[in-house]
Formats: sequence, structure tokens, C-alpha cells
Amino acid sequence: MRDPASPAALVLTLTCEDRVGIVAAVSGALAGIDGFILDSQQYADLETGRFFMRVVFGGGGARFPGDPAAVRAVLAPVADALGFDWRLHAADDRPRVLIAVSKGSHCLNDLLHRRQTGTLPVEIVGVVSNHDALRPLVEWHGLPWHHLPVTDDLRDAQEAAIAALVAATRADYLILARYMQVLGRDLVAALAGRCINIHHSFLPGFKGARPYHRAHARGVKLIGATAHFVTSDLDEGPIIEQAVERVDHRAGVDDLIRIGRDIESQVLARAVAWVGERRVFLNGNRTVVFR
Repeated sequence: MRDPASPAALVLTLTCEDRVGIVAAVSGALAGIDGFILDSQQYADLETGRFFMRVVFGGGGARFPGDPAAVRAVLAPVADALGFDWRLHAADDRPRVLIAVSKGSHCLNDLLHRRQTGTLPVEIVGVVSNHDALRPLVEWHGLPWHHLPVTDDLRDAQEAAIAALVAATRADYLILARYMQVLGRDLVAALAGRCINIHHSFLPGFKGARPYHRAHARGVKLIGATAHFVTSDLDEGPIIEQAVERVDHRAGVDDLIRIGRDIESQVLARAVAWVGERRVFLNGNRTVVFR
């Protein structure tokens, strides 16, 4: 059993070319240092030939090192032999996220509430916006507010300022919590695999302004939301999470908007939480999510 006096649990994440013996090699290396596995999930993608694994473990005996660097040194030869792309983190090490928002507060407010209640496994390092409307909400939560207005003439400079802010805050991720601007290619490339967006799931239908009004005019029966990684293909990056809710003829435009905002908030929060717990792996234009 796990020794309760041992150091905090660690999370090992890895991906590699699939082959026989990966799980045995990892579990054997951990057993050799009295590592006690608390949770293990793995997936072999037979289409791409890639293997994905997430292991949470702690100390189960006297041989377990107190220093994560020593654990890393034990795992390194296995990783080199099997060609792992791997990371090792303390389970309580929270990724740092910078949130970008425009005027809509529903997704931001939900993330801030989860932060306040201690249920969001990330560290929010600040909020940036092209408008100043949500400054009071953010400052009430005691977080830094960064107002970076954008116009066509200022777009490149504004995005350079966002990139500088990501670097200055040492943010691991930029979360677009209904940030209503299309990011330029340079910023998207700089944040590849590190930028998450949320939008309604009517797409590719009802693009542009007033999507719920146009959806209502067509009598849609499903309202949904999608959280995905941002790529240069607009709203087509690898999907992390989606959800839908059925509606009927009684739902007016305001009902659709209210339902849509609720789903957007929930879907984005789940995506951010899963990234925070290091459960999300990029797999080409798809993701592997160990829930």
C-alpha cells in the first residue's frame, strides 16, 4: 500500500510509437523504487500507431525517492529506450493559465467561481481583454486585469502584447473564454497546443453574428458547445470536449442563448480542468482525454 508519509503523488504522462512492453516497462521501473500506482490509463491508437499513457503514483516503501528528480533519473533510461515523449509533474503542480475575454462574462465568471471554491486545478495568472467592461469582476477576485484594445491598425501590436503577457506571466495556456477576436497566424503558431477556445456547436452552420437568432429561425433541436485547441484553421482545431442539450419548439431566442451560455461554461470548465490535471494529449487533429 502507499506510504502516507511519502512525498506527494506524481503524474507521469507519455506518448510514443506503440509496441509490446510499454506498460510492463513503466510499471516495472516504478515497482523497482517502491512506486505505488494510484491510477493508470493507457490508449493504443491502432490507426496512427501511437500509444498514450497517464500514471499517477506515490511512494509505497522505503526505496521510493523523496526527490522527483531522482524518480525522473530512474524513468529516463526507460523513456530513452522506448522513445517516450514524456513529462513528470507533482500532482499538485497546477498549470498557469491566462484568460482572454471580450464582453461576455458567463465563461469567465464560471472559471473565477471555480477558482474561488478551489475546484479548478489551474492557477489563473490574469485576465486580458480587448474591452474594459469586465475589469470590476476580475479585480473583485483579486486578479490582474490587462486591457489591450484592438483595431485593424493595432491588431499586430495588440497580439504582440498578448504574446509578451503570456511570456511575462509564465502562462502555460491561453484560455479564450469567449474572446471575440480571431487570432493571427503568428500568435496561433507561438501558442500551438497551448491555446483553448470555446464556441457554440452549430458550426460550421450559423457562422458569424447572431447565431442563436438564425438557429432559432431554422428550428434547431440541439444546443451545444465545443472546446478545442486553437489552430490556424478557424474553429477546427483538435476537440477536447463537447456537450449538447435538446430543445423544442417552445424555446425562444433568449432561451437558446441562456442554454447555450450554460453549456459553454460547463464545457470550457471541463476542458480547462482536464488540461490542468494533465489528462489531455494531442493526437494529430484529435485528442486523447483520460477522464
